[in-house]
Amino acid sequence: MSQVHGRQKPAESVWDYPRPPRMVPDVRHVIVRHMGIVLADSRRCIRVLETSHPPVFYVPRQDIRMDLLTQSTRLTRCEWKGVASYWTLKVLGRTVRDVAWSYEEPDAAYAALADHVAFYPGRVDSCTVGGERVLPQPGGFYGGWITDEIVGPLKGLPGSEG
Repeated sequence: MSQVHGRQKPAESVWDYPRPPRMVPDVRHVIVRHMGIVLADSRRCIRVLETSHPPVFYVPRQDIRMDLLTQSTRLTRCEWKGVASYWTLKVLGRTVRDVAWSYEEPDAAYAALADHVAFYPGRVDSCTVGGERVLPQPGGFYGGWITDEIVGPLKGLPGSEG
């Protein structure tokens, strides 16, 4: 059970999430910090739910310190959302490569993700959702945000990347 607005609610199983993924607006307060600097602060994220994955929070660019991010050369392809571009963080003389990703021209069904960026919680000092500190999805490849509201098992553990 997890707490939502002071009341208990059943945990969400990531195995009940759909395939292809579903986008859900989320108004909880999301904050991403690194080296004492707030990189993102939003109450208007898109939460993407996909079978076996912890949710991913996509933050509108207007709520991100985009001046600290530069697009890297890395590209990958998601069978549902399209080509992902990656972002490198440069802050206080430090560089964190591929700290986040975005879909610059998402496939039509995911057009709402345009102008949004998702952060890897394991590559920054902290990500919070509604005040709860997020844990990173295991394995380092995927960028899901683990909170008390979800239960697994989760994709990303050794042997589950296929």
